[in-house]
Amino acid sequence: MKNLFLTCVSLVLFSCGSNTAIVNSWKDPETSIKEEQFKKVLVVALVKDEATRRTTENRIASINPIFKTSYQYLNGTNLQLTNEQKVKILKDENFDGVLTMRLVSTEKETNYVPGTNTSIYYGGFDGMYTGIYGYGFGNWYGMYSPNFYTPGYYQETTYYMVETNIFSLTKNKLIWTGTTKSSYISDIGLTVDEIMKTLYKQMIKDGSVSQK
Repeated sequence: MKNLFLTCVSLVLFSCGSNTAIVNSWKDPETSIKEEQFKKVLVVALVKDEATRRTTENRIASINPIFKTSYQYLNGTNLQLTNEQKVKILKDENFDGVLTMRLVSTEKETNYVPGTNTSIYYGGFDGMYTGIYGYGFGNWYGMYSPNFYTPGYYQETTYYMVETNIFSLTKNKLIWTGTTKSSYISDIGLTVDEIMKTLYKQMIKDGSVSQK
């Protein structure tokens, strides 16, 4: 699936960090993503909020021209159609693959962050006592006053579990799925970027795609 993630490769190579990690993944043992050679893939973000749906789909579509947003094809005008009729619409539009993304669950974890003691070590150095204490309280206080103890605290983190699936329309089956865990979400678009980069790395690892 070289063309599908061509731009995503550079995103992976130059990524500075991520708040997203892979939880699990599965691939069809009989079908490889790279063997499919997708030419037109529908992107479906299964979320209730229309603005979030469009932001997610637009972000993925910006990775590569073969990605197309679902709201252009599956919208309010055809929601009452059967699944077979919807698939026919996609095939008539020459789609050969579908990528879906949905929020599976949210989890909250509370962790204790221990305190820190930033005072310097004053023993074992020649002349330390003379240098600090020899000039009275002012010198001692000037050395130690910025180095106070920071107390520990409890920190609650919300994790978002997102499932991403890739379907082959020509074979009419799921060929790859992966679940990611993201935290500290402040921008939907950037989080989608992190999810796609994390998934791409996993696809390389399990042999679903190649970097060449």
